[in-house]
Amino acid sequence: MGVPERRIDRRDLMTMEDYGRIRQEKRRAISELKKNRRLAIGPFATLYFESYDTMWMQIHEMLYVERGGEDQIAGELAAYNPLIPQGNEIIATLMFEIDDPARRSAELQRLGGVEHTVGLRIASERIVATIIGEEERTRDDGKTSAVHFFRFVMDDRQVALFKDQANEAMFSVTHPNYGHLAMIPAGVRQALIGDLS
Repeated sequence: MGVPERRIDRRDLMTMEDYGRIRQEKRRAISELKKNRRLAIGPFATLYFESYDTMWMQIHEMLYVERGGEDQIAGELAAYNPLIPQGNEIIATLMFEIDDPARRSAELQRLGGVEHTVGLRIASERIVATIIGEEERTRDDGKTSAVHFFRFVMDDRQVALFKDQANEAMFSVTHPNYGHLAMIPAGVRQALIGDLS
């Protein structure tokens, strides 16, 4: 028997009135949680590691800010449930963060296909990122998106390797115009180990 899917459903959502009362406290708690759920790779790429808690918060924020009511809920659940790790995977949003619009546009033009060059290495194992979503993130003119969504799926042996912090672990981008890797710090790794259960 497999592990039940971890997802947010209608029963898990607060009313916006109730959420409004705890919103500031929740935002502070999530901000603290996220300190160990991000990793810079090179000068302007960052992986943000998603979880049930970050997606619960994101859905509530969207509902609170946009005020779409009951009609909005199904769309938010459909959008964010795929970003909740299911026990044998790490899920990340990759963002290319460049403040200057002209420079951002120029860099993204050079990074077409970058979504096919993202990986995780644990000891001698390499796990290639699986793209989440059907939308093509690189346009026909070669310009890529500033935001990408990935899952890093592991088998039981790879999960065990990742959980053993004696094994070196790093994320990488191997695009010809953006070749960078980043070792996973202990605090981040511990948070990600929590996703692998």
